[in-house]
Amino acid sequence: MSYIRGYDSETLREIVDTRECAERLDEIGEQRSLPALLERVWLLKVLDRLEDALVVSEQSVRVARMAGTRKDLLRARILHATVMQFRRAYAAAEQELTMCAEEAEGQGWSGIAAFAYQHRGKAHYEAEEFDLARADFKRALFLRQDSGTPDEKLESTLLAIDAADRRRIRATVAS
Repeated sequence: MSYIRGYDSETLREIVDTRECAERLDEIGEQRSLPALLERVWLLKVLDRLEDALVVSEQSVRVARMAGTRKDLLRARILHATVMQFRRAYAAAEQELTMCAEEAEGQGWSGIAAFAYQHRGKAHYEAEEFDLARADFKRALFLRQDSGTPDEKLESTLLAIDAADRRRIRATVAS
């Protein structure tokens, strides 16, 4: 079940039903499986409980490193970087997402690479680096199209490209 109802066209952040997310977080409780940890990180993040999200994301990276696959580890690291982004630690998030994107591309894992580029683009976007954000969103779009992602699943990436374009124009006009 997806808790995402859409994306804010200005911030690019997920629009969620906070009540549903809080209920799901309660359902998961303190489960320690990697899927449960990753879901808890995301739920804590979208509920703006960033300190808790950071702690659980660090735990998820450790669990993935010890018991998961390389893909699991990349997913956990990407999610951890998104928590750093929400905490406005943009440089750290961008560095981690760059390493994850490069490793995923090197392995031929287009979906994971696209996920990393999309989130690195969001970090650039929030840091008001709109040209870099747009380039990352375009890369994510290319990788998603290349891997056969259905058109309806490309909506968040297309929205992000459009938002970066609007913000670039606004920033140019203002200066």
